Amino acid sequence: MAAALRSHWQEYLIEASGLAVFMVVAGICVVLLNTPSAIRAVASPDLQRLLIGAAMGLTAIAIIYSPWGRRSGAHLNPAVTLAFLRLGKVAPADAAFYVLAQFAGGIAGTMLLTALVGERFTLPPIAAVATVPGNWGEAAAFAAEVAIAFGLMTTVLSANASARLMRWTGVCAGALVALYIVVEAPVSGMSLNPARSVASAVPSGIWHGIWIYLTAPLVGMLLAAELHLRRGRRTPCAKLHHNANGRCIFRCDFSAAQSQEVRHVP
Repeated sequence: MAAALRSHWQEYLIEASGLAVFMVVAGICVVLLNTPSAIRAVASPDLQRLLIGAAMGLTAIAIIYSPWGRRSGAHLNPAVTLAFLRLGKVAPADAAFYVLAQFAGGIAGTMLLTALVGERFTLPPIAAVATVPGNWGEAAAFAAEVAIAFGLMTTVLSANASARLMRWTGVCAGALVALYIVVEAPVSGMSLNPARSVASAVPSGIWHGIWIYLTAPLVGMLLAAELHLRRGRRTPCAKLHHNANGRCIFRCDFSAAQSQEVRHVP
């Protein structure tokens, strides 16, 4: 563990920073949409979710393809990291530090906004963008969170397994984040990420249904990883977008996948 921390602390810091940025952008978007002028201009909840979804999907894509995101792999989510651990692409020590960094980074992001904006951010209706079950209850929220987590991880693994599609993995992931916010958010609040939900619960004090967001994303993504393994599909790397010119701390065979891609070019 100590050796991993000494060698890979920069990747851990990037993971923390990435989720912090994601939470700050999410908070700013929701705060801006709850100003009186914005409420008058964008009164429809559906349109509000569309705008937030577009902003957060683009933010996710920007982080994934940024130099820092290509360095750490841009998991930004404990469930993603643990799914790659199940696939044997991440060392246990790195997985542990990634998860810790993701929780710490998410909380840092919401606490920064709390310091800057105060109760306008932490109290309803924004409530630090907390995730809570919708009107259909906790069972529906749990099922929805499992489904969207399974869909995201299946998409990531399928794209990464394809020599032609691997470069588009981050775009697919960001597009799904946007779609889920628009379509699924009324059911569960669209967490998809245990660290993201805890980060919102800390300043808002809203812990209702937190068990859903700590378990359902993990169930969905581990199920996707297990099916991927059973199908015998390859997983070149644990990065959502690989930087061929930078270091990779994972159990990576991207070079072999890259060679396969070259052989398939007509």
